[in-house]
Amino acid sequence: MNDNFIINIGRQLGSGGRQIGRILSKQLDMAFYDKELIALASQQSGLAKEVFEKADEKKRFTLTGGLLGLKSPVLDENFSNSYLWNEKLFQIQSEVIQNLAREKSCIFVGRCADYILRDHPHALNVFISAEEDDRIKRVMDYYELTEKKALELIGKTDKKRAGYYNYYSNKQWGAAESYHLCINSSALGIEATADFIEDFLYGFTQRG
Repeated sequence: MNDNFIINIGRQLGSGGRQIGRILSKQLDMAFYDKELIALASQQSGLAKEVFEKADEKKRFTLTGGLLGLKSPVLDENFSNSYLWNEKLFQIQSEVIQNLAREKSCIFVGRCADYILRDHPHALNVFISAEEDDRIKRVMDYYELTEKKALELIGKTDKKRAGYYNYYSNKQWGAAESYHLCINSSALGIEATADFIEDFLYGFTQRG
């Protein structure tokens, strides 16, 4: 690889991880990628963007590893009855992430970017959590849900993220040993958490 710096962010739903990533992107003048990776994967592969969106919405993994029920929609008449399995999608997105990391300093949210870039010499892996009350309120506000529905979505989304991460990385989603830094955004607030990660990044880059 090269001398670009990378921040990979894993996060609980409602922790403010995406917002923190965007703040860091502005403060550090680093490119930010989350859902944007879907469009880039579509461009690079020549596959319809909807293929990646459908898979992103519907993929389900068990916590012990394994995929349940992922199939692609029909792409066109030449690909009718074809299936784009999870490994192929993961390979395409992995190549996009690796290419971006070679080109410039980046912040990646989710999608096992820390595993994909595990050999990158300047990649900081962060996991962001938050107190349940803060998570519920943030999800209620963002998705306009009741408290009960917000709690259900949090449980479902965290389970999906954990299954996806554990399946591909062979590590434990959210476990301290899987990351360089784990931080509870409720302790400092969103902006101060971003500042803390920025300070940590400076020390991280000076190590050795």
